[in-house]
Parts: sequence; structure tokens; C-alpha cells
Amino acid sequence: MKKLNVITSNQGKYEEYKDMLADSFSVSMKKVHYHEIQTDRLKDVVVHALDDLVDHAPLIIDDSGLFIDALNDFPGVYSAYVMRTLGCGGILKLLEGEKDRGARFECMIGLLEEDKKIFKGVCKGSISHEIRGEHGFGYDPIFVPSGYDITFAEMKTDQKNELSHRGKAMKQLLEYTLS
Repeated sequence: MKKLNVITSNQGKYEEYKDMLADSFSVSMKKVHYHEIQTDRLKDVVVHALDDLVDHAPLIIDDSGLFIDALNDFPGVYSAYVMRTLGCGGILKLLEGEKDRGARFECMIGLLEEDKKIFKGVCKGSISHEIRGEHGFGYDPIFVPSGYDITFAEMKTDQKNELSHRGKAMKQLLEYTLS
């Protein structure tokens, strides 16, 4: 079985990778310090990270973000920082009285083996009016995917992985690596 390092310090993110990739890869979490550039595009962050982490291949790394329509796509690439500083409650406060609650999650996964490949997943939905659910991590308790009336945090892991931005990008990665 092929080995694959998941470069992250986020245990929740690693668990999602492990769940979806375990049948095809021997997956291990690797915490590696690298310079994360400040930019307004997820893809730029991932491409720069792949260049910085070439000595740790084979690996995957991702950058993900929550893009909220009424906030002009904020927090976007700053999602992790905003989660640490404002949290889900802060996002709900920013949206108080807002009728447009449309949002999307985006994920860019970078795969580095002999060469680099990027996979993008998008999940459209909306922001709930309250924090709901106990599963997942990050913004999962306030994100309701399109066609559903429950948040990611109210879903079981396998259901979330089928719908999520990261799950969609991982499916592309698997199709690529298994073809």
C-alpha cells in the first residue's frame, strides 16, 4: 500500500483524510512547519506549500475556507484565523439581521509525489441562525449544505464526507491516483 503524509496540525482534518483514504493509502499525520504565504487565493497557498515541503513527499496538504456571500466572501482564506479569533459565534453575530445567508466551503488539495497536482472541491450552502450539532470541527456547527436542513456538525462523518468540499476534492484525488 502506498504511503502518504497528510501535512496538518488539525486533528479533525486528518481524521477526514484517514476515513476517506485508508482503503488506498497508508496515511499518517505529519506536523511540519512551513512558511504559509499570505494571499487571497487558496490555490496560491497550496502551491507555495508544495514547493516548501518537497522533502516530505509523498504528501498531501490542503487549504480550505468558508466564503460567505453577504460578507463579500469573508472569511475566505483567513478562515482558520477567524475561527481562532471570532469562532462560530462571531460569524453569527456578523450576520445578525442579514437575509442573505448563502455561503460555500472551498478546498484545494495539493498532492506531491513525483510531480504536483491540485484538486478543488466546493460545497454550497448557507449559514444557520444558531450553532447546532456536535460532530466535525471548525465551522461545521453553522454550515448547512444545499438541499439539507441540518449542519455538517449534525451529520455522521460518512455523510459529511460525501457532501463536503474536502470530500469532493478527495474523490478527485482518488480517481487520479487510482487511474
